Amino acid sequence: MAISRAAVVDAALEVLEQQGLDMVTMRSVADRLGVQHNSVRWHVDNKRRLLVLMSDAVLADLDVAALPLPWEDRVRALARWCRGAILARRDAARLLAGLATTEPNTYRFADTMIHTLLDAGFSHRTAAWANWTIFYLVLGIAQEQQAHAAAPPERMSDFDDPAYPALSAAASHVAAGTYEERFEFALNMQVVALRAELDREADRPS
Repeated sequence: MAISRAAVVDAALEVLEQQGLDMVTMRSVADRLGVQHNSVRWHVDNKRRLLVLMSDAVLADLDVAALPLPWEDRVRALARWCRGAILARRDAARLLAGLATTEPNTYRFADTMIHTLLDAGFSHRTAAWANWTIFYLVLGIAQEQQAHAAAPPERMSDFDDPAYPALSAAASHVAAGTYEERFEFALNMQVVALRAELDREADRPS
């Protein structure tokens, strides 16, 4: 049976969805395709390479033409799209975490975010680092959400310990709200900080 690299990645994503990240192996993918282990290895050298290709597939199908034009709205839309793409696949946040993915879909997302910020007037350094900051924000909250999908986080409304006075005072808010609300709060904080940075960069002498 002839297979392609795309078929290997698709099969790996099916294993991910049905069995979880820990069950994604070269052999489980081969079994899924009904081929020998070496047939998978012909297209994907090793498991790490397979994971990289899977992580890049998670970020496929970004429709740049559908994004709003104002930079703040565009940044928010990109972050929300990225979060949605990750949450759409089981264990995807854990899959992406720690992988240095240098593949087309990942590059396209980063290029679109950085291009948006450069067009808004940010410096190259700020645009590049803001891209990482927003991606880490998306990934971190998505990873927590997927890890706790079966069990909501424990509430701390009754936490009261004099050894931790600040935590006790804010305890009712520590685990309050949905993941969506926390994400939107954090994303808004990022945009506010970027707006302030843009003003600072505009005031600096050239």
